Amino acid sequence: MYDFIIVGAGSAGCVLADRLSADGKSRVLVIESGFKDNHPLMHMPGATGKIQNSKRYNWGYESVPQKHLNNRKLFITQGKGIGGSSSINAMIYIRGNREDYDQWRQMGNKGWGWDDVLPIFMELENNARLGGPFHGQSGPLTVTDPIAPNKMSVLFTEASEQVGAPRRDDFNTGDQAGTGLFQFTIRNGVRWSAARAFLDKARARKNVEVVTNLTACKILVENGKAVGVVAKSDDGAPTTFRASREVILAAGVFGSPKLLLLSGIGPASELADVGVASVHNLPGVGKNYHDHVDIRTVHQCLSPWTYDGQDKLLPALRHGLEYILLRKGMVSSSPCQAATFVKSRPDVGTPDISLYFLPVGFVDHGRVKVPGRAVTLHNNIMRPLSRGEIKLRSSNPTDMPLIDPNFLAHQADMDIMVECVRWARKVMAAPVLAKHIGREIFPGPDVQSVEDIEAYVRANAEIDYHPVGSCKMGHDNLAVVDDRLRVHGLSGLRVVDASIMPNVISGNTNAPTMMIAAKAAKMIIEDQRAGHSTARADLGGLDHA
Repeated sequence: MYDFIIVGAGSAGCVLADRLSADGKSRVLVIESGFKDNHPLMHMPGATGKIQNSKRYNWGYESVPQKHLNNRKLFITQGKGIGGSSSINAMIYIRGNREDYDQWRQMGNKGWGWDDVLPIFMELENNARLGGPFHGQSGPLTVTDPIAPNKMSVLFTEASEQVGAPRRDDFNTGDQAGTGLFQFTIRNGVRWSAARAFLDKARARKNVEVVTNLTACKILVENGKAVGVVAKSDDGAPTTFRASREVILAAGVFGSPKLLLLSGIGPASELADVGVASVHNLPGVGKNYHDHVDIRTVHQCLSPWTYDGQDKLLPALRHGLEYILLRKGMVSSSPCQAATFVKSRPDVGTPDISLYFLPVGFVDHGRVKVPGRAVTLHNNIMRPLSRGEIKLRSSNPTDMPLIDPNFLAHQADMDIMVECVRWARKVMAAPVLAKHIGREIFPGPDVQSVEDIEAYVRANAEIDYHPVGSCKMGHDNLAVVDDRLRVHGLSGLRVVDASIMPNVISGNTNAPTMMIAAKAAKMIIEDQRAGHSTARADLGGLDHA
């Protein structure tokens, strides 16, 4: 018997395990369906692309055909294993805009405005350069500047300034408008994942057990209360684990709704379609799923400061030795170091477009390289209106869910995507880049009209790896959890991960997900002390890590 069972050892689960076990008494079980985080490339920042394309550490989901994207199926990256996506992502530390969180609060989610969450961000953070009113310098999550900024990345920020984006030394003050270099969750040249920052401490405690290669199949519900989890390994019999206090889902935007649905918690009619008996009719499970939409532009680079060809034998050996001996050089930092956040129209309150710069030319999620030297801009709509859904494919826990982002269902989203391409072209045509940038490879100089740009977007837009919303926090008919992250209508059950975000924030979601988990842990402990930890939210042979 455990006090808490946490399903998922990703960004949220690692934080929860650390915080809920810190008293040394509460018995915590963490169930992770993936592998341990012991691959050397996982900890090398510059190897992000290789580890992301590993089937061992990436779920590699595929969407259903997208009606508004020429019926294409989209490849979806999601971390699998200890650390979750924090073990394979680009390590970018960004929080989003003040307005992102204030909107959550205005939707009725008490305690989730910018002024409420900023202290949590600061408490977690150990920023090597920045302090003051916006940054912490004593938390477990190390945040640093790039060790050796790429020259083309720096030139990109100068180009953005030349076309009107203000210089920004810090994207994390609540106002991220402008251009600059990112900070990263990297420590001494090593990826500082949620596992490194939080779970390593937790799994050293005697009251914490972490198991890997074990898939949660069902939440046990008795008399309206979650009391345990049934899980099994690929080749083993089901094992039942029981929790005296709470079951906490931190399985991510795809895993958490999937487990709820497999457990009979979700839209009753949809459950019946796949032969799952309804335990609790909750219409919003799997709904409201959305992500940033990404459209790339690629330009020929005339200067030698790109990553193209650096994975060949001799350059790779040189970079590898430099990294092993000194923890410096190209592979000591994330390849994506610079960004520009701008508005699609003057009347927009906060930036709704982001341009992420990479000094390498590639397409298809890095799986296909562009010949020669090139640079790539990943151009994203920050606040999409289109909403998709996640459903069960079958009642078999090992089957992948049906994932439908429903991208560009709103014409307003497409209008902003067109502006993304226009902004990218404007920056790349800046005078400071004149002797460094050659021809436009994608979309290509012939793609000029709105109709042609829209056609390019429909043929090439992709998911940007920032999924949210499938177990929405709120109090409307599609809300799954309340503002204390308790599942509506049940007791002893919470969802704590990016799936609870009612709207995606304006940037990468890793840091906000860890903030959500730290805030949730505080609420769980508060509820325990108040004696109503299992209060029902009103409806409005194991592989040890």
